[in-house]
Amino acid sequence: MTDEARTGGSGPGALDDITVVEVANWVAAPSCTALMADMGARVVKIEPPGGDAMRGKLRQAKVADGERRPDLPFQLDNRGKRSVTVDLTDPRGAELVRSLTDRADVFVTNLLPGRRERYGLGAETLRAANPRLVYALLTGYGSKGPDADLVGFDQTAFFARSGIMSLVGEPNEPPPKFPTGQGDHPTGLALLSAILAALRVRDRTGVGQVVETALLRTAVWSIASDVATALADRRQPTRRGRLGAVGPMNTTYRCADDAWVNLSAADQGAWPRFCRALGRPDLGDDPAYATVRARFDQRITLIEQFERLFGSQPFAYWEPRLVSAGIVWAKVVTLPELVDDEQVRANDMFTRVEHPVAGSFETVAAPFTMSGSDTSVRGPAPEPGEHTKSVLAEMGVPPDRIDALRDAGVIGLGPG
Repeated sequence: MTDEARTGGSGPGALDDITVVEVANWVAAPSCTALMADMGARVVKIEPPGGDAMRGKLRQAKVADGERRPDLPFQLDNRGKRSVTVDLTDPRGAELVRSLTDRADVFVTNLLPGRRERYGLGAETLRAANPRLVYALLTGYGSKGPDADLVGFDQTAFFARSGIMSLVGEPNEPPPKFPTGQGDHPTGLALLSAILAALRVRDRTGVGQVVETALLRTAVWSIASDVATALADRRQPTRRGRLGAVGPMNTTYRCADDAWVNLSAADQGAWPRFCRALGRPDLGDDPAYATVRARFDQRITLIEQFERLFGSQPFAYWEPRLVSAGIVWAKVVTLPELVDDEQVRANDMFTRVEHPVAGSFETVAAPFTMSGSDTSVRGPAPEPGEHTKSVLAEMGVPPDRIDALRDAGVIGLGPG
């Protein structure tokens, strides 16, 4: 398939020869295919007549009056794709999508089981027509079991159902709400890794397969260390909070200017260096605090002392002292600080996209680089149905048939 929308990229991508059909919405599954587009894959996004439900749903950028900005969260997870608007509830629309998958290498979906079967987009149906197809399924809770039909978002399936919410926050306080997409994007990465492995197998055997992940599954993997222990003892870890840290060098402290510092210093030799850096060498030399166990037992007293110390001076005062102490620490940065972070910029963690209406804007780059393949963004996210006509024409659908399907409301032809 040709792709007139793909304007970015400076070289060949690892997936230049791969065609992907996506029937998915929201964040997790589309984020997977966005990364495939970054690697050069030709991704056809199937959207309902009203467009992906994700369009316009998340926080929008505050910009000056008259300045135009696209839907940046949607742009992030749908960049470099082509949009085909199809009414899957119409059998003619579902048949068009099945015809697309006959020519595809990968099919990605997060449709619930009933809808997959109703539209004829189940794995058995599509792979019977195209045995080389890698069928990638992303669900909330997995495709088996009593909750296979449940809708799952990252706040519910990833954070709540997995137990993550029960592990974090201050004791006796309500579980915290996590940033939107924090569970979706790791799950998209999990699906991507399975797809790439399945394509590798297909290179050897000529046969595709079904790969699957779920928000719940990825969440369990993300806290696997705690889960592995719970499998043995069936006990719930205590929510410790800041004052319940494993020691005074493994918590956060607020400076006088309200900046926060996070410490994660585990080695025994760091203790006296830390105390000297804070102007309290006496604590580092005190035999009462000489061991990790002693500092753990008296952590509340020590943390309260260090709280007062950190709170007496701004972050700029403490930063050189922490650096010279050679301990593991980091400032708790705000997002405005992050986007101007010299380390982030030096490693090209952001990239620029050229949008036909809004002009040039920055977005987040892929979470990996490849020395021999281009992983840059290939173009902006499409408008709903922007490529319906060109994609169907490439399939050999005659112009009069395209017009008839449009007139019947089966497809949408996008802008203009």
